[in-house]
Amino acid sequence: MVRTPLTPEERKRGERLGLLLREARGDRSMAEVAARAGVSAETLRKIETGRAPTPAFFTVAALAGVLGLSMDDLAARCALVPV
Repeated sequence: MVRTPLTPEERKRGERLGLLLREARGDRSMAEVAARAGVSAETLRKIETGRAPTPAFFTVAALAGVLGLSMDDLAARCALVPV
C-alpha cells in the first residue's frame, strides 16, 4: 500500500506538535519521558524533530499524559493552518 505524501500544512502541524512536546519535556531527559510513556526514545526524537509528523494517537496520548498536557489543547494548538 502506497502512503499519500503529506501536505506542507500536515508537515507544519507535525513540527508544531514536536515543538510543544519538546517544550513540555523541559529539562527531563528524552529517555526518561519516553520510558514513562512506553515508547522508544527514538520515537520521541522523531516526533520532536518533525521526522514523524503523524504519530499514532495513543503515542501522543501517552506522551501528553506523562508531560501533563491536555489532548484538547494539543489538538487546538496543532490545528492545520495554511502555510
